[in-house]
Amino acid sequence: MTQPFEETFRPRPARFALFAYGFRPFFLAAGLHAIILLALWLHVLHSGHWPDGLGNPADWHGHEMLFGFAGAAIAGFLLTAVPNWTGERGFAGGKLVALTLLWLAGRLALNPIAPLPPLPGALIDLAFFPALGVMVLPSIIRARNRRNYMMMLLLLLLTAASALYHLDRLSWVPGIWAVGRVLAIDMVLIMVALIGGRIVPSFTSSALKRLGRPATIPTFGWADRLALATSLALTLADILQPNGWVPGVLALVAGLAHGLRLARWQGWKGVDQPILFILHVAYGWIPVGLILKAGWLLTGLTVGQSWVHALTAGAFATMILAVMSRAALGHTGREIVAAKATVAAYLLLTLGALVRVLAPLLPDMMIAYRIAGTAWVAAFILFLIIYAPILVSRRADGRPG
Repeated sequence: MTQPFEETFRPRPARFALFAYGFRPFFLAAGLHAIILLALWLHVLHSGHWPDGLGNPADWHGHEMLFGFAGAAIAGFLLTAVPNWTGERGFAGGKLVALTLLWLAGRLALNPIAPLPPLPGALIDLAFFPALGVMVLPSIIRARNRRNYMMMLLLLLLTAASALYHLDRLSWVPGIWAVGRVLAIDMVLIMVALIGGRIVPSFTSSALKRLGRPATIPTFGWADRLALATSLALTLADILQPNGWVPGVLALVAGLAHGLRLARWQGWKGVDQPILFILHVAYGWIPVGLILKAGWLLTGLTVGQSWVHALTAGAFATMILAVMSRAALGHTGREIVAAKATVAAYLLLTLGALVRVLAPLLPDMMIAYRIAGTAWVAAFILFLIIYAPILVSRRADGRPG
């Protein structure tokens, strides 16, 4: 039986497909930026050299990790998830190119070799999250997708946190980045908790069912509400009483709540499925980071000072790598199975985060920092080796997107 004319002569998608769907340019950008950032940071640690134009190198490092690396990953996720949530067409073409260039302009404005003057650099950098919100919000409104308005609020608060970095850099409000950094960490934490609370139990339930392993994964319930509510309360306490005992207590309660939430998802039943289990590993860093934060604020626990990196290098980076590697396969028509190099990337990133968190307990912290940074760079190099060709080329099944 002959095929209809339209099917016989349907044009195949272009071979170069970097801007065919929202996740493609931003997941590639996140992988590249992760390598560049840590390579620069390792150079600073080794040489001690840093240009005067960007102020404190640790402040720049923290800002770019949260708003450059994590910012690209957040954009890639939202531009891919919103069409799924709303049932509308995915974001592609000229608007996606423009948003990608805006993200890149922010990174160039703050580059350590020849940064722009502080004020124009700030204006360019701060434009990204509002532009992302403007792109995705109409779809959410048209679909009356009210529960996802929270994501728009988080983008707004992330913009405010980034503005505090620039106010500090401009010397208009010296020292205010200390508040902005914690606010940004809290906002990304809530994003990871919200997104993780959707995808981790869902993917776990589907995988265990497919594998014939009986498991009843609880739906959203009291443990989830407790984890999210205490995380929101912690954000408020971090703003009102920075480094005080109230955020210490709330961090402890939130950490225990997130740990209980994770246990209910029964991740141990999928330990032999790396692309699934890494999601549980990533989420597991949240209770670790929050309990370390509680230990630091309430008792001065030595290893507790690593709570920031338990959340950022542990929870955030691992969840980003886990989601990017899974989504890039699923949304390009490929089998969702982690290649050996991808598993090696998971292991390297986890090792790097562990070494960085334990650094205060080790004999030479600088060596620990270098080991952790090298493991991070190696993990994302492996990610790019596997996924850069996937992200820039058309779907394996020939479909658009």
